[in-house]
Amino acid sequence: MDIEPVDCAPRQTFPRAILRQRWQDLAFLHWAVAPEIVAPLLPVGTHPDTIDGVSLVGLIGFRMVGLGFGWGPGVPYFGTFAETNVRLYSVDDTGRRAVVFRSLDASRLVPVLVARATLRLPYLWSAMRLDRDGDRYTYRCRRRWPGPAGTTSRMAVRVGERIDEPSPLEHFVTARWGLHTRAYGRTLHLPNWHPRWPLHRAELLHLDDELVAAAGLPAPVGPPVSVLYSPGVGVRFGPPVPVRRPD
Repeated sequence: MDIEPVDCAPRQTFPRAILRQRWQDLAFLHWAVAPEIVAPLLPVGTHPDTIDGVSLVGLIGFRMVGLGFGWGPGVPYFGTFAETNVRLYSVDDTGRRAVVFRSLDASRLVPVLVARATLRLPYLWSAMRLDRDGDRYTYRCRRRWPGPAGTTSRMAVRVGERIDEPSPLEHFVTARWGLHTRAYGRTLHLPNWHPRWPLHRAELLHLDDELVAAAGLPAPVGPPVSVLYSPGVGVRFGPPVPVRRPD
C-alpha cells in the first residue's frame, strides 16, 4: 500500500463543498501511544498512522465559528460553539491519511444531534467555555449527554512564537485532509480542505482531563510530546465517499 505524503498545503480535491466552517483559537495537545492500542479503536478498513514507530492521541480545544452548508452563510447561533475533541490518526487501505474522532464535545445540542444522526460522529453535548487572558487560553468542558455525564476537562496554554517551518511531527498532527468514520455499516472518508495552518508553539500551563480516558484510551501520563496553538483557518468539507477494501 502506498501511503500519501504528509502535505501541509494540498489543492482542494473535491468539486464542491457541502459544509463550511471556521476553526478558531485551537490548542493541540498530543501524546505518543503504541499503534496496537489504537488499532482496535479504528473503523474497519483503516489502520493506525504512525511516525517514528508510534501513533498519537490528540486532545484539541477550539471554537467552531460560522458552521453552515456549502452554499450559504453560517447558521446563526447554532453554528458557533466551543468544542473539544479526542482524536487518533488513521490511514485507509487506499493510502489516504485522516483522523478518527473518539469523542467531540460541543456546547450546542442541535449540531450534536445532527452529526450523530447523519455521519454517526461521536458528538456529545457539554457545558463549555473558552477564556482568553492575554496570551493565555483556557478550555473548560463538563459533559452533559449522552455520557459519561460529568466527565470534565480543563486545559490552559500560553501561546509562544510563530513557527516558520513546522517539524515533521507538527506537520503529521495538523496536516490532515479528511476524517474516517463508521456509519450505517460502511466506513466513510470525509475530505476537507483549508489553507496552510498558521502555527505557534505553546506551553501547557495546566491540564486536568478525563476526556481521553473516557474515549477508551490510556489517560495521559507525563508531558505531551507536542503543544501547539493556531489562531485558526476557514475549512470546507466535501461529500463523504466509502472506503473500499482492496480485492
